[in-house]
Amino acid sequence: MEDLIRHAEQINRQLARHGVKFGIYKNGTFKERLFPFDAIPRVITATEWETLSRGLTQRVRALNLFLRDIYGEKKILADGVVPEEFVYRSPGYLAQCEGIVPPGGIYSHISGIDLVKGKDGNWYVLEDNLRIPSGASYPLIARRLCRQCSPDTFRHNAVADNRQYGELLRRTLDSVNTGGINVVFTPGRYNAAYFEHAFLAEQSGAVLAEAGDLYVRDDVLYYRATHGDCRVGALYRRVSDEYMDPLAFEPSSLIGIPNLMAAYRAGNVAVVNAFGNGAADDKGIYYFVPKMVRYYLGEEAILHNAPTYLPFYEEDRRYVLDHLDSLVIKDVAEAGGYGVVFGSKLSRAELDKMRDTILAQPRRFIAQEVIDFEDLPIMEGSDRVERKADLRAFVLSGAQETVAWPSGLTRFSRNPDSFIVNSSQGGGFKDTWVLSH
Repeated sequence: MEDLIRHAEQINRQLARHGVKFGIYKNGTFKERLFPFDAIPRVITATEWETLSRGLTQRVRALNLFLRDIYGEKKILADGVVPEEFVYRSPGYLAQCEGIVPPGGIYSHISGIDLVKGKDGNWYVLEDNLRIPSGASYPLIARRLCRQCSPDTFRHNAVADNRQYGELLRRTLDSVNTGGINVVFTPGRYNAAYFEHAFLAEQSGAVLAEAGDLYVRDDVLYYRATHGDCRVGALYRRVSDEYMDPLAFEPSSLIGIPNLMAAYRAGNVAVVNAFGNGAADDKGIYYFVPKMVRYYLGEEAILHNAPTYLPFYEEDRRYVLDHLDSLVIKDVAEAGGYGVVFGSKLSRAELDKMRDTILAQPRRFIAQEVIDFEDLPIMEGSDRVERKADLRAFVLSGAQETVAWPSGLTRFSRNPDSFIVNSSQGGGFKDTWVLSH
């Protein structure tokens, strides 16, 4: 381990050379910055991973069944398990997807589940990311460079190999492919995760394409290839729903594919992840996921949610208003660590304003107890310090199988006083070692 730490600066230089950067738009300007890597890995035992893996796949199976249900028969709404309000008023719900069953019946093919480990030893799910979750490429490339810099570290530690992610992604795409090539669809060089798009295309054997490379004819999607156009059977898109098809969604989009929705509706191409998944990863819907597990699978949820309250319900609203100064308040429409407010950091006037906003718009917020989650060691210069860290686990769902990748993206806060670890908020990342025995 110490040998790996000694090579940390070299690994970060190599990451920079590979273009492992995180880009953000701020004040209308695109800025790139390095995504700092810390060489001390997070370690998860084989026994702990076995439980995590079962819990992750269980959760994603239930979420996929929920998506199929709400865009189809809507039984969970009719039975009153989930209020209609939380589906139809979700910004992620797309009426255009009503009645569409995607190839293989899978909606969330690549799910990014964000968890933290509490100091009580339990894992808690903070968020389900079912639209275009990013981050798998970072531990992949970091592990590759770590192996090159310090091969003895991996000879002397029983770390599960994580190099199969590209193969898992290829199998997932192949399982829903409607006939044709697999394509990773990127908005282009100035997207925050462009490195990942190119890297995953290479790892999975898919073609990397932008909007100008693709077109729809007679409800079939094609790729403009050098030696003749090719039919596309699976499109792993890294573009948000609203920009994917200017004829179906946002008409001003210049990065979408006109008539893609028609090809998708006709069942001629699998879109990975499916349109409309935002209806299931809304922070308000998160509250109901353990109920979904019970409803669709007849099982109790293996993984726990963080203790969560919905101001939508009167009893929860009273509790939230009475304990506002000790809770975390989250705006359900925000992402990337934005819209998260710690009541303990608000002034009396700010608390009063927040109370008024919650009373006026109870559907807009969830509230959670502050979980005292695990600190992990990082190197800050030559000092070893403790910082808050989460884990984004990746679950891949194909037509025949749902698999949790034995690795993941561990993100940490570089601010000693912050619980927010998102890369867009200035955090760094670690490799995640799942021990093989």
